[in-house]
Amino acid sequence: FFCECTLLTIAAENGHASVVEVLLKAEANVNAVDSNKWFTPLHVAAENGHASVVEVLLKAKANVNAVGSEGWTPLHVAAENGHASVVEVLLKAEANVNAVGIEGCTPLHFAAGNGHVDIVNLLLEKGANVNAV
Repeated sequence: FFCECTLLTIAAENGHASVVEVLLKAEANVNAVDSNKWFTPLHVAAENGHASVVEVLLKAKANVNAVGSEGWTPLHVAAENGHASVVEVLLKAEANVNAVGIEGCTPLHFAAGNGHVDIVNLLLEKGANVNAV
């Protein structure tokens, strides 16, 4: 393991929802950031498509709009990687559909650029700006 991150981040990254629950009960910081990309456990769960872990973290009050070093939110990384089920969970938790990263990219840019038509449709249904530049 690359250990410049918390135990909660490692468990979230690998999709271990039951371990995430145990760590949260032991008062692990749900919004801790790693020292590399400044990602939270929610970012890494979203990035790796672990919808059940995303749900557990959100229930524990994870910041759905936390921003990493590139200005990316969990919705950005889920959209980029084609994880429609995670995108749905994040949108239900009121993730900012028009969040803008430091390069000006929204989650819709990532979904469209990677050919994830299902996610493009989900984002548009929730009011994503189709004319974002």
